[in-house]
Amino acid sequence: MTINDMDDLAGLKDIGRIVANTLQGMAKAIEPGMTTRELDAIGREMLEREGAESAPEATYSFPGATCISINEEIAHGIPGPRVIKRGDLVNIDVSASKNGIFADTGATFRVDPVKSPLDRLCRDGKKAMQIGISQVGADRPLAGIGNAIGRFAGEKGYTLIRNLASHGVGHSLHEYPEEIPTWPVRGERRRITKGLVLTVEPFLSMGGLWASEGEDGWTLYSEPCAPVVQYEHTVVATESGALVVTLPG
Repeated sequence: MTINDMDDLAGLKDIGRIVANTLQGMAKAIEPGMTTRELDAIGREMLEREGAESAPEATYSFPGATCISINEEIAHGIPGPRVIKRGDLVNIDVSASKNGIFADTGATFRVDPVKSPLDRLCRDGKKAMQIGISQVGADRPLAGIGNAIGRFAGEKGYTLIRNLASHGVGHSLHEYPEEIPTWPVRGERRRITKGLVLTVEPFLSMGGLWASEGEDGWTLYSEPCAPVVQYEHTVVATESGALVVTLPG
């Protein structure tokens, strides 16, 4: 999606606020002993209250309103009977649409007590996303996102999952540019156009390189097996940099 007028921007900010509030509300509700299905139900109720529709459910018939991934699950986890425990890493991905406009956000949360290396991984995962967002702007190189995140990950001794990319969003959940690497890629010559709507969502890991699909056909796991965190915002490329639209309010 490319923002062409104030109506487009207003619609994007509205759904951005909704998914951000839903993510925040779900995060606050996390408690040891609850199931991921119970947590998903909270997200569904928040989306429906705002007149929004779950994007993965509507677009891909995903079996849940949100994606909730625990520990070894790194993305696309199906809400179900799994019980959240103390010490878990819980990744929540919320994407939804309203009036034909989509936004996408996500984050990894710690259920105390979490070991210090994982606590640091979470802080650095959020920092990696922020570094990627700082590279977004009108007529800037698309490769700048992955190059900057890659430098940060290398300096800190992390790896990046290299088959889960950022993407364009707006008129649909995934649209042009459908593959935006959050790792360095040689030969990437595309540039970011003014008004382009995209996600920035690096998957930072302590050794993982690839995401592989599990037996349920949805849940993704790290190869090699290693802790992974993901943080995601939807942003608009402007002449003065990135405008983040997935902020609670």
